[in-house]
Amino acid sequence: MRGSDDRKLDALFEAYREVCPTPEASANFMPDLWDKIGARQRVTFSFSRMAAGFVTAALALSIALGVYLAIPSNSGYFTQSYVEALDADQDPGDLFEPVRYEVR
Repeated sequence: MRGSDDRKLDALFEAYREVCPTPEASANFMPDLWDKIGARQRVTFSFSRMAAGFVTAALALSIALGVYLAIPSNSGYFTQSYVEALDADQDPGDLFEPVRYEVR
């Protein structure tokens, strides 16, 4: 029984050798192999380069937006702080007036 398995395995290896012959080693084997590896890595490198560009642009935009919001504007729209606006309000009576609700 064991001999039959060994013969089947040898036949399988022989069929594999016929289908996939061993390549002949040449002087350009390693440079060609590295060229193939480099070609695959260039695609990945370009994607990582694009991603790094997007991250850099987002960081620059965030910094520019932060600086823009930190600089006070002279438009006059928000010239008072919240506390100053409450202090300037002379009639706080309407804040303490009860709410009236009429049912119809």
